Amino acid sequence: MTANQWLRMIEQNPGHSAWYIERFRSMAAAGQDLDGEARLVDAMAPRRARILDAGCGPGRVGGRLAALGHDVVGVDLDPALIVAAEGDHPGPTWLVADLSELDLAARGIAGGFDVEVCAGNVMTFLDPSTRRAVLERLAAHLAPQGRLVVGFGAGRGYEFDDFFADADAVGLHAELSLGTWDLRPFGPGSDFLVAVLAR
Repeated sequence: MTANQWLRMIEQNPGHSAWYIERFRSMAAAGQDLDGEARLVDAMAPRRARILDAGCGPGRVGGRLAALGHDVVGVDLDPALIVAAEGDHPGPTWLVADLSELDLAARGIAGGFDVEVCAGNVMTFLDPSTRRAVLERLAAHLAPQGRLVVGFGAGRGYEFDDFFADADAVGLHAELSLGTWDLRPFGPGSDFLVAVLAR
């Protein structure tokens, strides 16, 4: 059995991806605010920035960033989510790929992203043995002054201190730590982390 939590959920429930896609479509149709992550990333990015949505799911964050005028590439392991992203958010480049083996140059896409975003608890779904590899591959695709923004919740099997240690091990340092996507401070009691990392 795979140690990747997302693939394990699909093994246990083959309808999981379809449920996830419809969940966010329903939330959008109900007028819920689904753009918090994209607002933060947009505020950090120059206009018409190159942005990588790592673990993009059905394209919610990357699609919004593309609508704001950015050049977006979205990557996800789940082909069903990429099909949904292509249908719901045309414009960005959506790719099926494993973040731990990410090599966009081999797919004809240059690196040098101004901002990379890894939202939606993606880091906690990874096989723990691949966490550093994912951070290393994301770091390798950053522009010289680029930044990686990672958000995930506590109590999901990846301690915040372990995440920072993994980031440090691959040459990424934290420029800013927040407790929410809407800029509330991060502290000892925070149950969520939004980390802005750079090389």
